[in-house]
Amino acid sequence: MSSRDLTRRRAVLAALSGVAVVLGVAACGFTPVYGPQGGGTALWGQVRAADPRSQDDFTFMRQIQDRLGPEGSRYALDYRLNVAVVPQAITPDEVTTRYSLNGTASYSLIDATSGARVTEGQVSNFTSYSTVGTTIATTAGERDARERLTTMLADQVVTRLLAAAPPAR
Repeated sequence: MSSRDLTRRRAVLAALSGVAVVLGVAACGFTPVYGPQGGGTALWGQVRAADPRSQDDFTFMRQIQDRLGPEGSRYALDYRLNVAVVPQAITPDEVTTRYSLNGTASYSLIDATSGARVTEGQVSNFTSYSTVGTTIATTAGERDARERLTTMLADQVVTRLLAAAPPAR
Protein backbone atom coordinates (compact mmCIF):
# COMPACT_ATOMS: atom_id res chain seq x y z
CA MET A 1 0.00 0.00 0.00
CA SER A 2 1.42 3.37 -1.01
CA SER A 3 1.89 6.20 1.47
CA ARG A 4 -0.71 8.19 -0.45
CA ASP A 5 -3.35 5.47 0.08
CA LEU A 6 -2.38 5.22 3.73
CA THR A 7 -2.77 8.99 4.18
CA ARG A 8 -6.16 8.92 2.45
CA ARG A 9 -7.29 6.01 4.63
CA ARG A 10 -6.24 7.84 7.80
CA ALA A 11 -8.12 10.96 6.71
CA VAL A 12 -11.31 8.97 6.09
CA LEU A 13 -11.01 7.18 9.44
CA ALA A 14 -10.44 10.47 11.25
CA ALA A 15 -13.49 12.02 9.59
CA LEU A 16 -15.66 9.01 10.43
CA SER A 17 -14.55 8.99 14.06
CA GLY A 18 -15.42 12.70 14.32
CA VAL A 19 -18.90 12.01 12.94
CA ALA A 20 -19.32 9.14 15.41
CA VAL A 21 -18.42 11.41 18.32
CA VAL A 22 -20.86 14.09 17.17
CA LEU A 23 -23.64 11.54 16.68
CA GLY A 24 -22.89 9.98 20.07
CA VAL A 25 -23.10 13.34 21.82
CA ALA A 26 -26.29 14.25 19.97
CA ALA A 27 -27.85 10.90 20.86
CA CYS A 28 -27.27 11.45 24.58
CA GLY A 29 -29.42 14.59 24.61
CA PHE A 30 -26.56 17.07 24.89
CA THR A 31 -27.60 20.66 24.21
CA PRO A 32 -24.99 23.40 23.98
CA VAL A 33 -25.56 25.87 26.82
CA TYR A 34 -25.59 28.84 24.44
CA GLY A 35 -27.45 26.97 21.67
CA PRO A 36 -31.07 27.69 20.70
CA GLN A 37 -32.55 25.51 23.46
CA GLY A 38 -29.71 25.88 25.98
CA GLY A 39 -29.76 27.24 29.51
CA GLY A 40 -27.71 30.27 28.50
CA THR A 41 -30.55 31.41 26.27
CA ALA A 42 -33.11 30.75 29.01
CA LEU A 43 -31.23 32.84 31.59
CA TRP A 44 -29.86 35.65 29.39
CA GLY A 45 -31.41 38.91 30.59
CA GLN A 46 -33.80 37.04 32.91
CA VAL A 47 -32.01 37.05 36.28
CA ARG A 48 -32.23 39.72 38.97
CA ALA A 49 -29.51 39.35 41.58
CA ALA A 50 -30.18 40.48 45.15
CA ASP A 51 -29.10 44.02 45.93
CA PRO A 52 -25.46 44.35 47.04
CA ARG A 53 -24.73 44.99 50.71
CA SER A 54 -20.96 45.38 50.46
CA GLN A 55 -18.19 46.04 47.95
CA ASP A 56 -17.68 42.27 47.60
CA ASP A 57 -21.39 41.86 46.82
CA PHE A 58 -21.20 44.64 44.24
CA THR A 59 -18.29 42.99 42.42
CA PHE A 60 -20.08 39.62 42.56
CA MET A 61 -23.33 41.09 41.20
CA ARG A 62 -21.50 42.98 38.44
CA GLN A 63 -19.87 39.74 37.24
CA ILE A 64 -23.23 37.92 37.33
CA GLN A 65 -24.70 40.65 35.12
CA ASP A 66 -21.69 40.54 32.79
CA ARG A 67 -22.21 36.80 32.29
CA LEU A 68 -26.03 36.63 32.30
CA GLY A 69 -26.90 39.94 30.69
CA PRO A 70 -28.87 42.89 31.97
CA GLU A 71 -31.15 42.46 34.94
CA GLY A 72 -34.46 40.72 34.23
CA SER A 73 -37.49 39.71 36.25
CA ARG A 74 -38.15 36.04 35.46
CA TYR A 75 -35.68 34.65 38.04
CA ALA A 76 -34.46 35.99 41.39
CA LEU A 77 -30.94 35.11 42.50
CA ASP A 78 -30.38 35.24 46.24
CA TYR A 79 -26.79 34.85 47.42
CA ARG A 80 -24.60 35.18 50.49
CA LEU A 81 -20.86 35.72 50.33
CA ASN A 82 -18.49 34.78 53.11
CA VAL A 83 -14.85 35.82 52.88
CA ALA A 84 -12.31 34.80 55.54
CA VAL A 85 -8.84 36.32 55.79
CA VAL A 86 -6.27 33.72 56.86
CA PRO A 87 -2.55 34.39 57.56
CA GLN A 88 -0.41 32.22 55.28
CA ALA A 89 3.25 33.22 55.51
CA ILE A 90 4.55 34.16 58.95
CA THR A 91 8.19 35.02 59.59
CA PRO A 92 10.11 33.80 62.66
CA ASP A 93 9.48 37.28 64.11
CA GLU A 94 5.74 36.55 63.80
CA VAL A 95 5.16 39.07 61.00
CA THR A 96 2.58 37.96 58.44
CA THR A 97 3.82 38.52 54.89
CA ARG A 98 1.00 36.88 52.97
CA TYR A 99 -2.73 36.43 53.53
CA SER A 100 -5.15 34.03 51.91
CA LEU A 101 -8.75 34.99 51.21
CA ASN A 102 -11.02 31.96 51.41
CA GLY A 103 -14.48 32.60 50.04
CA THR A 104 -17.79 30.83 49.68
CA ALA A 105 -20.93 31.86 47.85
CA SER A 106 -24.25 30.24 48.74
CA TYR A 107 -26.89 30.84 46.11
CA SER A 108 -30.49 30.10 45.28
CA LEU A 109 -32.24 30.72 41.94
CA ILE A 110 -36.00 31.17 42.24
CA ASP A 111 -38.60 31.34 39.48
CA ALA A 112 -40.31 34.67 40.20
CA THR A 113 -43.64 33.67 38.64
CA SER A 114 -44.17 30.39 40.49
CA GLY A 115 -41.89 30.89 43.50
CA ALA A 116 -40.30 27.50 42.79
CA ARG A 117 -36.64 27.00 43.57
CA VAL A 118 -34.85 26.18 40.30
CA THR A 119 -31.49 25.38 41.88
CA GLU A 120 -29.36 26.15 44.91
CA GLY A 121 -25.88 25.38 46.07
CA GLN A 122 -22.57 26.63 47.33
CA VAL A 123 -19.22 27.25 45.65
CA SER A 124 -15.84 28.09 47.14
CA ASN A 125 -12.50 29.40 46.00
CA PHE A 126 -9.45 31.22 47.33
CA THR A 127 -6.83 33.75 46.41
CA SER A 128 -4.05 35.54 48.26
CA TYR A 129 -2.07 38.75 48.50
CA SER A 130 1.25 39.91 49.86
CA THR A 131 1.80 42.34 52.71
CA VAL A 132 5.43 43.01 51.84
CA GLY A 133 5.78 46.63 50.81
CA THR A 134 4.03 49.84 51.71
CA THR A 135 0.65 50.15 53.39
CA ILE A 136 -0.79 51.47 50.14
CA ALA A 137 0.56 48.46 48.21
CA THR A 138 -0.86 46.05 50.80
CA THR A 139 -4.27 47.75 50.72
CA ALA A 140 -4.30 47.69 46.91
CA GLY A 141 -3.25 44.02 46.95
CA GLU A 142 -6.08 43.11 49.32
CA ARG A 143 -8.64 45.05 47.27
CA ASP A 144 -7.46 43.34 44.07
CA ALA A 145 -7.51 39.90 45.73
CA ARG A 146 -11.09 40.47 46.96
CA GLU A 147 -12.16 41.50 43.47
CA ARG A 148 -10.51 38.41 41.94
CA LEU A 149 -12.12 36.15 44.54
CA THR A 150 -15.65 37.49 44.14
CA THR A 151 -15.30 37.38 40.35
CA MET A 152 -14.21 33.73 40.51
CA LEU A 153 -17.11 32.89 42.83
CA ALA A 154 -19.58 34.61 40.50
CA ASP A 155 -18.19 32.69 37.51
CA GLN A 156 -18.61 29.42 39.40
CA VAL A 157 -22.20 30.30 40.34
CA VAL A 158 -23.03 31.18 36.72
CA THR A 159 -21.58 27.87 35.55
CA ARG A 160 -23.81 26.01 38.01
CA LEU A 161 -26.84 28.11 37.06
CA LEU A 162 -26.32 27.41 33.37
CA ALA A 163 -25.98 23.68 34.04
CA ALA A 164 -29.25 23.63 35.99
CA ALA A 165 -31.22 26.09 33.84
CA PRO A 166 -34.47 24.96 32.28
CA PRO A 167 -34.51 24.75 28.47
CA ALA A 168 -35.22 27.99 26.62
CA ARG A 169 -38.79 28.53 25.55
